[in-house]
Amino acid sequence: MITIDQFKHIELKVGKILSAEKVPDTDKLLKLSVDMAEEKPRQIVSGISFHFPDCSVLVGRKCMFVANLEPRVIRGLESQGMILAISTEDGRFSLLEPSGDIPPGATAK
Repeated sequence: MITIDQFKHIELKVGKILSAEKVPDTDKLLKLSVDMAEEKPRQIVSGISFHFPDCSVLVGRKCMFVANLEPRVIRGLESQGMILAISTEDGRFSLLEPSGDIPPGATAK
């Protein structure tokens, strides 16, 4: 359990996926380039490849990201955030996506 004050420190932002590619020699990792309305796109490494055999379907989608995680190196690639998704025990999977015309960089309030 975390307190509401701890939760308030999490920065949730809308990001638009500009590119997606499989990380070589891995089974589940994708490297995403994400526009969060910042000076330059962020690189996000995520273990969602099983759900997107054709990762090009991700390009252009707006999804929710945790934007203020400390960067982490995964398989030699720096990941500068985390994409948010839901999965169930029976294998259903969904990315968290804003509805409507919400621009990249918008933050959850």
